[in-house]
Amino acid sequence: MDDEFRQRLEQRLEQLDNRVALLERNLDLIAAGQRRSSLRSLWRRPPMWTFEQYPPRLLNLTTFPPAPSIGENAPRIAMVTPSYNQAQYLGATIESIVGQNYPNLHYHVQDGASIDGTVDLLKSRGESISWKSEPDSGQSNAINLGFAGVDSEIMAYLNSDDMLLPGTLAYVANYFMSHPHVDIVYGHRVFVDREGLEVGRAVLPPHDGRALQYADYIPQETMFWRKRVWDKIGPIDESFHYAMDWDFILRAQEAGFKFVRLPRFLACFRIHDAQKTASTYAIGVREMGILRRRVLGFDPTQMQIRRAIAPYLARQAVFHYAHKLSLLRY
Repeated sequence: MDDEFRQRLEQRLEQLDNRVALLERNLDLIAAGQRRSSLRSLWRRPPMWTFEQYPPRLLNLTTFPPAPSIGENAPRIAMVTPSYNQAQYLGATIESIVGQNYPNLHYHVQDGASIDGTVDLLKSRGESISWKSEPDSGQSNAINLGFAGVDSEIMAYLNSDDMLLPGTLAYVANYFMSHPHVDIVYGHRVFVDREGLEVGRAVLPPHDGRALQYADYIPQETMFWRKRVWDKIGPIDESFHYAMDWDFILRAQEAGFKFVRLPRFLACFRIHDAQKTASTYAIGVREMGILRRRVLGFDPTQMQIRRAIAPYLARQAVFHYAHKLSLLRY
C-alpha cells in the first residue's frame, strides 16, 4: 500500500468518524427534543385528563377489590341520575347502582321528558327504582328535582352515561361510618368508551384544597357527601350548566367541610361523541372563569393556573405511573 493511498484512506476514515459523531449528536438532540416534547405534552394533558390512554380492552371487574360487607345499620344513601335522551347508556348506569344490592338505598332517575325510549326502559325496571319523566330546565334542575323531599344520610348523583364500580356503595358507607369527621369523599376513576370498553384510568393523589381553587380535578361520578353538606350550603346552583359540580365543591370547601380522596376505584366515566362535557365546553370556560374570580378574587391567566396546579399534577403523575407499574394497587 503506497503512502498516497494510505493517506486517502485515513482521510476517508476520518470523514466517516466525523459523520458518525455528527449522527450521534443529532440523535441525542432528537431524543432530547422528544423528551421535552413528552414533558410539554404531559404538562398540557396530564394523565388524569387524558381519557384515551391505550387501545380499548374489556373492563375486567375481577381486578378490583371485592365488595366489603355492610351491616343492617347501613346509612341511607340517596342517589339521583339526571337523564335526557340517553337510553343507550342509561340501562348500564341503573344496573351499576341497583346491582350493588345495597340494603338502604333510595335511587331516583329524573328524566327530562326523553323521546328516545327512555320511558319504556324506566317502566321495564318495575319497582326497583323511583323515576319521573317531565320537562326540566337542565341537568342542575333535574338533580335538585330528584333530591327534593328525600331523606338520607349520604347523597350522590351519577350521570346517565357513567357507572359505579361494584362495591362502591358499601365501601363509601363503611368509610363514612368509621370516619365521622369526614364530609365529602371521592376516589379514582376508570375511563370507558361508548361500548363500555376500558381506555384509561386516573389515579389521584390526596386532596389538595389550594389546587382545587384553580381547577376541578375531582371526578364527579366518584363523589359522595353527607346530607349535612347539602343542608348547609344549599342545592346545586341552577345558574350553572357545566361547572355545577365544581361550584358545589367550592362552596363546600369554603364552608369548611372535610374532603378525603379514597384509595379505591369507585366509578367509570364514559367517553362518547354526544357527551355534555365536550359539547358545552365553551359554556364551561365562561362558568369556570366565574368560579375562579369568585374564589380567588381575580381572573388568573392560563400560566398562573398551570403554575398553581403544577405541584398537584406532578404528584398525580407519580401516582398514575406507580399504579401503571403495579407499585400501587387499588
